[in-house]
Amino acid sequence: MEAIINFLEKYISQFGYLAIFILMFLESACVPIPSEITMPFGGFLAAIGNLNLILVTMVGSLANLFGSYAAYYIGKLGGRPFLDKYGKYILLRKEELDKVDEWFNHRGEITVFITRLLPGIRTFISLPAGMAKMNLTKFSIYTILGVMPWCFLLAYLGYIFGENWKIILNYYHKFEYVFFAIIILIIVAFLIFMFIKKRKQILK
Repeated sequence: MEAIINFLEKYISQFGYLAIFILMFLESACVPIPSEITMPFGGFLAAIGNLNLILVTMVGSLANLFGSYAAYYIGKLGGRPFLDKYGKYILLRKEELDKVDEWFNHRGEITVFITRLLPGIRTFISLPAGMAKMNLTKFSIYTILGVMPWCFLLAYLGYIFGENWKIILNYYHKFEYVFFAIIILIIVAFLIFMFIKKRKQILK
């Protein structure tokens, strides 16, 4: 793990936003590159003035969106037989694919939004969405709404912890559903704020 962290640190330090885009694209295209390293380290670089926190978030979010398109079309064009045959090359196990299939089939298209906020399963949900030929516009909206708070939270934590950003890795898997709850609270707070703001404008 330490070797991976060191490589990603050097790569992101050297290439900045481009590196963040490539890494987050690959992660969302189901290549096992941990966003919990990429985004917090990007946030740390923003804290020391090398990058900008908002741009780190935007680049990571857009990369996730485009990477999701890649996975979506793999699912749409290749289908389950293709994934069963070649998924092993990106470390995609049959059990993981069964899990995201079940999530999508039982909970419907809103799953694309919800699972973007869940560690682990978030990476693969584009595949069953593609297999189900989900409307691409709706897929895009749900995806970007899901990935933006995720990317921001990870980058912001890296920004706050600064040189100690690796602390996030120590506690990430222990408290991954706390991360999920925090993100949900952020979204709810934002929606309430927008609702109140809109009501005030109407009353005026």
